[in-house]
Amino acid sequence: MTDQNTRKMSFDEWDEVVRPAPETTDFDAVVSSALSRRSFLGVLAFGSGAAAMGLGTAAGLLTTTSAEAMAASRFAFKPIDIATDSTIHVPEGYTWDILASWGDKLFSDAADFDHATGGDLASSDKIFGENTDGMEFFSVGERQVITVNHEYVNPEINLPKNADGMPVSADDVRKLQNLQGVTVMEVTEGNDGWKVVVDSPLNRRITHLTPMVFAGPAAGHDLLKTEADPTGTQSLGTFNNCGSGRTPWGTYLTCEENFNSYFGSTDAAFELPADFKRYGVSNETRYAYEKFDERFDISKNVNEPRRAGYVVEINPADPASTPVKHTGLGRIKHENAECALARDGRVVVYMGDDERGEFLYKFVSNGTYQTGGSTEGLLDDGTLYAAKFNDDGTGEWLALTEESTGMSLAEICIFTRMAGSKVGATTMDRPEWVAVNPIAIEAYCALTNNSRRGLKPNAGGDETPVGGPNPREKNEYGQIVRWYPENDDHADLKFKWDLFVMAGNPAVHKDAYAGSANINPGNMFNSPDGMAFDTRGLLWIQTDGDDSNEGEFSGQGNNQMLIGDPATGEIARFLTAPHGAEVTGLCWSADLRTAFVGIQHPSAPFPDGEGKLPRSCIVAVRRADNALIG
Repeated sequence: MTDQNTRKMSFDEWDEVVRPAPETTDFDAVVSSALSRRSFLGVLAFGSGAAAMGLGTAAGLLTTTSAEAMAASRFAFKPIDIATDSTIHVPEGYTWDILASWGDKLFSDAADFDHATGGDLASSDKIFGENTDGMEFFSVGERQVITVNHEYVNPEINLPKNADGMPVSADDVRKLQNLQGVTVMEVTEGNDGWKVVVDSPLNRRITHLTPMVFAGPAAGHDLLKTEADPTGTQSLGTFNNCGSGRTPWGTYLTCEENFNSYFGSTDAAFELPADFKRYGVSNETRYAYEKFDERFDISKNVNEPRRAGYVVEINPADPASTPVKHTGLGRIKHENAECALARDGRVVVYMGDDERGEFLYKFVSNGTYQTGGSTEGLLDDGTLYAAKFNDDGTGEWLALTEESTGMSLAEICIFTRMAGSKVGATTMDRPEWVAVNPIAIEAYCALTNNSRRGLKPNAGGDETPVGGPNPREKNEYGQIVRWYPENDDHADLKFKWDLFVMAGNPAVHKDAYAGSANINPGNMFNSPDGMAFDTRGLLWIQTDGDDSNEGEFSGQGNNQMLIGDPATGEIARFLTAPHGAEVTGLCWSADLRTAFVGIQHPSAPFPDGEGKLPRSCIVAVRRADNALIG
């Protein structure tokens, strides 16, 4: 079934093909929820005026749009218009330059990039990888380092000489495996801008073939054992590295998301284990790895998919260190891993499971972090929780324990989605990046969209009723939910919540699908995805949505990056991407004068011009006067 058309599908579309959801659901629950939300939707309607103003109305929505608030704008730029072309746009007084593109050298013995071949096998683990995503900036002594994810590949681009864009040999598969994973690279700023330091001793590629180890409650469990690793403690590679995070002790967290798409079966009659359905593992594959690398053939190595879907810790300061898969943080389709510290010093990690109708999680360590102290066990010895949002603007974190789930601790870590279902967590509209405000005790999660909301259950059969932080049926636009931990403590098990914004299109709709009152024709967008706070407490929002600029999405242009002010609700467009691209990944230089922004899967001719392969990249955005960015 795998062909060029299926590989161009989004991961949601791919799941729909290989794992269609039941056509029926609990319609009584949907109808009941719809009735209870009538007044709620009335408040959300575009232009609803004073009834929708304020921080946390009865509807649980921030919609401040007063003239006083807008006049007090903290944005140091003039918002830009939408774009539909094949380049990047930033505000007047700002510039952008490419720092690194797929195929650029990290080591001088790599070959120059060849647009005709998409690069050679011998150089494929010595170059900047494909499809950039989450990234973080680190200072390692006097050196400056960016660590960045390479989420997936586009075989028809990466293997341009192959007739159907698919691997036809083990060498093709090895090349694709090398183009994914993580890049660690030293960067430096000179008179001509930022550059990669080729041959830096800190430069490193981590791929689908890099040795790593398991830690935490599931390490050594029978479900992680294979013939190649009978101990269940060793692993090769990290997969579909999406969002990122950084620990308080200065290491990088890379998050495995849509790992299911790498596994397939050479036996079409292979009977899938029951847990594979919930995680989207099927006999079909997007990349044909299983034809040339037996490790990815589930009919021969049934436990391999259970060894993916974790948060992986990498030390950017030590290129000889072994990455660690932390099973204590659960196995889901991780978007990112946002760390915070509790009042008593315990480590809190917030995580979204990026699939329609899945859950929002947090981990709270048993041990406490002390600067310079041991960090052993801080990402493994603790408790996982799943979020329950109530319609009245309150919520609680439900512990995933042996008592609450009837599962062993190792099973909770391997089958985390099932554990979340057992405790009755709230099904969400694709929870993606979580961001914690550095100047307030609050956290935000981008709920990208959910075309199944109110129509179909999730893959585990949990209903997806309309209500709470997911207020729209067949939600194509998305929203951002915000919560405030009780007692100003990220470890507390209770919280209050509201919606910071509901994306929408006021040019097309006059109801809830127009978006919240802080959305207007000048700043509208769809599908919020990546998010990060700057040091001033401004929320930078990146989108990965429909850029057709047609129908429901008329007037929204290409994907973009916006900045939101949590204090006022003001949102303004800062950057637009080339057509076809997602904006994803954001970090700042140590002096806060440069923002590094990821541009993933652009359409041709970006960035090299007509007749060249499109290449994902990182761009460095600065103010022309070299002042602080933003």
